[in-house]
Amino acid sequence: MKKFFSALFTLFFPFLAIAQQPAAPSDSTAMRQVTFNEIEVLPSATKVKGMLLLNKDVQYELEGAVDNMYNFKYERAEKQFKSLRRRYPEHPLPYFLMGLSQWWKIVPTNIQTLKYDDLFFAYMDTTIQKAEAMYDADDSNVEAAFFLAASYGFTARLHSERSNWRKATVDSKRSLDFMEKAKAGNGLSPEFLFGEALFNYYAVWIPENYPMLRPVLVFFPNGDKRLGLKQLSFVANSGFYTGTESKLFLMKILANEEKDMEGALKIAEDLALKYPDNAYFARFYARLLFVQGHFTKAERVSLDILQKLEQNMPGYEPVSGRYASYILAYINQHKYRDFEKAKQYYQGAIAFAEMTNERDSGYFINSYLNLARIAKQQKDRAAAKKYYAVVIKASDKKSPNYKEAKSYLKANKKS
Repeated sequence: MKKFFSALFTLFFPFLAIAQQPAAPSDSTAMRQVTFNEIEVLPSATKVKGMLLLNKDVQYELEGAVDNMYNFKYERAEKQFKSLRRRYPEHPLPYFLMGLSQWWKIVPTNIQTLKYDDLFFAYMDTTIQKAEAMYDADDSNVEAAFFLAASYGFTARLHSERSNWRKATVDSKRSLDFMEKAKAGNGLSPEFLFGEALFNYYAVWIPENYPMLRPVLVFFPNGDKRLGLKQLSFVANSGFYTGTESKLFLMKILANEEKDMEGALKIAEDLALKYPDNAYFARFYARLLFVQGHFTKAERVSLDILQKLEQNMPGYEPVSGRYASYILAYINQHKYRDFEKAKQYYQGAIAFAEMTNERDSGYFINSYLNLARIAKQQKDRAAAKKYYAVVIKASDKKSPNYKEAKSYLKANKKS
C-alpha cells in the first residue's frame, strides 16, 4: 500500500533541495533547447530582480551552508540558515531551508524516525504561510508558487510515509496546482524546471507500472519520459537550489527504472565524494559498486560506513550498517573465502535489520540464507537447519530461497 502511494505522490509533487555550484553540462546548448522551449510565460524583469531565490549574493553566502547540510553537519548549516532568517523574516526561503535540514535527518533512517517530524512540519507550515502571503499579494509571483509547490510536496511525502492518506492527498493536490503556476518561471532558472522534469518522467512511468492509475491520470497533462530525463539532467548540472536533489532522483531512476547502472554509479560516486559524511549517499554508492562487482571499492566504502557508525556520526544509522555489513559479509565469503569473518558480518547485518524491525528485507533473509550455506559447507547440519528454518519463515513460498531451504530441511529431517 505504501509503495503504491509513494509512487502516486512522486508524480504529484516537486521535491526541492539545495546544491552548491554545479559543473557545466556536457551539452548545455542542446539541453537548453530541450528544456526552455517548454516555457510559455516569462515573468517581467522587475519581478525577477526582487526574487531571493535568484539572488546570487545569497547563493554565494549559502553555498557553504548547503554543503554542510548535505554533509550532515546540521548545526553549522542551520546556524547560517537562521542568520538568513534574521535578515529576511518574511521570506519563505530560510524557513524552507530549516525544514529541509530536518528532512535530511529523517532520510538516513529510511524515513522511519519520528523525532524530527514535529519540527519538520512546523518549518514547512511556516514556509507555506510566508509564501501564501507573497502569493496573495501577487498571484503571478512564481517564486511564491515555487515554495508552495515544494513545501506542500514535502509535507505530502512525509504524510504518506506516516499513512496519513487524507492529508497526503490534499497536500499533493495543492503541490501540483502550484507546480503548474511555478512553470511560468522555467526560463529564469533551473530551479523552476525541477518539478516539471519529475512530472514528465513519472507521468509516463506510473501508468506503465501502476495500470490501475491510468483512469486518474487521464485528467493530467501528458508526460514525456525522455524529456523528463533530459530536463532532470540539466537541472542536476545547473541548479543551485535543486541540483543535488536532481542528482539523487536521476541516480535512483537510472539504477531502479532505466537499469543504467553505469550512469547511476557515476552520479553516486560524485555525490559520495562531494559529501563524504552523508551516510545515505555512501550506502547507495556502496550498493551500486557491489552489484556491479567493484568489490575492492565496495569493501572500502562499507568499512568506512561501519567505522563512522561506531563513532556515532550524525546520520549513520542501523540502515546503513545493514547495507555495509551484508556487503562485507558477501565479499569475505566469496572473494576471500574467510567464512568466520563472513559469519560475523552476516550476524551484524541481521542485528542491524532487527534494530529497524526489517525482518522482511532482502539483506535479512539473504544473510540467514548465506549463513545456512556456510554451515552446510562446513558440515554443521544443526546450524544449517536453524538458519534455513528462518529463511522458510521469512521468505515468500514461491521464491528460490524458500525452495532451497525447504529442500534442505526435507532432506535432513532425521539428522
